[in-house]
Amino acid sequence: MSGRFQFIPERCINCGTCSVACMDQNDLYPEKGDVPYRRCYTVEEGHGEETKIHYLSSGCMHCVDAPCISACPSGCLYKDEETQLTLYDASACVGCRLCLEACPFDALVFSDDGVMAKCDGCAERVKHGLLPACVCACPYDALQFE
Repeated sequence: MSGRFQFIPERCINCGTCSVACMDQNDLYPEKGDVPYRRCYTVEEGHGEETKIHYLSSGCMHCVDAPCISACPSGCLYKDEETQLTLYDASACVGCRLCLEACPFDALVFSDDGVMAKCDGCAERVKHGLLPACVCACPYDALQFE
């Protein structure tokens, strides 16, 4: 596996199952202020009769050449050699948010104390031959992992 996610927008119906699976896997609770690492959006484009609606499931795409890694001055972000997923060490985060500015997917979240967190691609699942929770849960195969 190369540790890369793919999103196929034509298959997405914005059901939110990927986001719920992410919250479950990572013990995230929106009612307590937690932000899921994978979020679903409705995107509207055009006007009047030409209006089209698209859906988007957005999260860390674990880029091959991840700009967040090179933007991080503290070395908090790194590529896992085994899975090729972009992982992080929260204890090394200095809260500068340069990674957030560099990320084209707006995939990083910061806690109230300024520490960064993000999707780890369900690294432990992947190391055991399983798909990430969001990919496994998607009923229309809009999310894929290779």
